Amino acid sequence: MSNRVAVIGGGSWGTTVAHLAAHNVPTVLWCRDPKTSAAVNEHHTNPRYLDGYKLHSSLRATTNLKKAVAEAEVVVMGVPSAAFRSMLQEVAPHLRPWVPVVSLTKGLERGTRLRMTEIINQVAPAHPAGALTGPNLAKEILTGHAATSVMAMADDTVAIALQKVFATDLFRVYTNDDVIGCELGGTLKNVIALASGMVDGLGAGDNTRAAVITRGLAEMGRLGTAMGGRADTFTGLAGMGDLLATCMSPQSRNRHVGEQLGRGRRAREVVGEMDQVAEGVFTAGVVVELAGEHGVEMPISTEVHSVIEGARTAAEASMVLMGRQARPEPESAGSRRSRLHRAWRFLKRSNR
Repeated sequence: MSNRVAVIGGGSWGTTVAHLAAHNVPTVLWCRDPKTSAAVNEHHTNPRYLDGYKLHSSLRATTNLKKAVAEAEVVVMGVPSAAFRSMLQEVAPHLRPWVPVVSLTKGLERGTRLRMTEIINQVAPAHPAGALTGPNLAKEILTGHAATSVMAMADDTVAIALQKVFATDLFRVYTNDDVIGCELGGTLKNVIALASGMVDGLGAGDNTRAAVITRGLAEMGRLGTAMGGRADTFTGLAGMGDLLATCMSPQSRNRHVGEQLGRGRRAREVVGEMDQVAEGVFTAGVVVELAGEHGVEMPISTEVHSVIEGARTAAEASMVLMGRQARPEPESAGSRRSRLHRAWRFLKRSNR
């Protein structure tokens, strides 16, 4: 794929991916804000989201969606999950035949609970759908630090072609045909990052953070595999790798929100101050619903959701988690099924 790439969304990550692609192919960044578009074209910067960071000199920006998409051989969607479907519906009429559509969004659609590639398959069914995901902090990449990512797509031929579009000397791109696992890894880790931020806000130490990350990874794997992802995906870049970066970095929006919750602030207040979206805030409730449907225990995610909803404080949620009965680690699948079955029978008797 040697032709034009269009990235839809001028936020920090969309801009960074456009910057990466511009190293290899002609790339245009669609921005809603004319000031952002002008800054990219005239000064090679995005002062709103990436102030002080230089972008590739060949990157161009536009506010004309039709022009950006109609000339593209690859379209990249870098918009929040809440706006993903509506934005793609605007994009779809202008797509050339069989153009791949790649999602950068790490979330689930509220209401439908669909992954972004599932939305692509609904809105633009004739186009290969994939996701670029992994431990990718925009400012570190623009600074010139080495990073890795995963191009998740069912069609390996298309994935390998896209791999070459985004890879640079310092940005290594792997491929993975487990699209479900890769998308869920990127989505579920945001909720665990909220928990990691909460314990930081409460003043806990590295031992506590390590416990949250490790047990959070176990939660991600349980739900992810129950929903059709592969276990090895959750121990790779799209799972553990992304989880570590998001839980530990001060650049992480989800970790920041969690830290503020740990300090006693309300989610609505914190989110209202932010210029970008912390997907985990909006995903936590959906994750808890999915866990219930699939019979998967996710105590950390459940407590995070309760704090977001104002049902508990972060300190209370922490005490609830510490008060849970300790079980063998790792717990066998048979033992887990047996325990869940006993719980189900107990609830059934209680509701008679």
